[in-house]
Amino acid sequence: MVLTFVVSNNLFDKAPKIKTGTICFNKILDAIYRTPELQCLLLSKEKNQMEDIKIEIEKTETDKIQKAKILLVEDDANFGKVLKNYLELNDYVVELVRDGILGLAAFRREKYDLCLLDVMMPNLDGFSLAEEIRNVDVDIPLFFLTAKNMKEDILNGYRLGADDYILKPFDSDILLHKIKAILKRNSEREEKQNEIFEFDFGKFHFNSKLRELTIADHKYNLSPKENSLLKMLCENKNDLLPRDQVLKKIWGSDTYFNGRSMDVYIAKLRKILKEDEGVEISNIHGHGFRLIAPEE
Repeated sequence: MVLTFVVSNNLFDKAPKIKTGTICFNKILDAIYRTPELQCLLLSKEKNQMEDIKIEIEKTETDKIQKAKILLVEDDANFGKVLKNYLELNDYVVELVRDGILGLAAFRREKYDLCLLDVMMPNLDGFSLAEEIRNVDVDIPLFFLTAKNMKEDILNGYRLGADDYILKPFDSDILLHKIKAILKRNSEREEKQNEIFEFDFGKFHFNSKLRELTIADHKYNLSPKENSLLKMLCENKNDLLPRDQVLKKIWGSDTYFNGRSMDVYIAKLRKILKEDEGVEISNIHGHGFRLIAPEE
């Protein structure tokens, strides 16, 4: 990801001085973290005029990530602002607060998907803040972003429930991918927790977790592919289930031979479902299948 970074400096009524360049964003973060002069430049107020900071970004489709809300607690105003901008440019919603007390108040007030915490902060340090956060929510992903590199500090961070302990200065792209990875895992875990495993249609009861299909006193033990196929049909009961969608999810690809294999499993399920005349798998030629069953 490449950014165009432009700083215009209006000082002492002179003509604007322009500094331009196309650089990686993590170089901006690193420069700000390492260079006090640059921090002063970006934050200076001469004659009540702030520098104009313009960041332009070119994004491809692969850069786009699912929106999530992040709490960023960082007492370095300049570093925090640049990191906040970077995360927002990557489609995250970020709330930046400047100390631990404000961070705790924000966490109690809003719902977040992830917390990024500095350690050395006024009023309430990052370790104490993490402990308070874990008392409220034991599952929320939590990263420390800090210059405290002693082994005991790192171990303490993990003991307090950190998912990662990232030392400053760091590569912003690596941080971004770590955030993306942990949020993806959390999302998948939540989906599994909300997943429905039992279905009733017609006279049948289907437990996909046990791979059992029951009608009256007769119980059928389904093969893994029969089970996955019937589950997809039940999830789309009385609606069209596209053929290629089934093939890609269960067989991995929609090749001719996989299609013939799927037809065999459809035939096996149809044979079982004949025990209820009100239930059938209809074939929508060239498109897919539909599990037809009475609405409850």
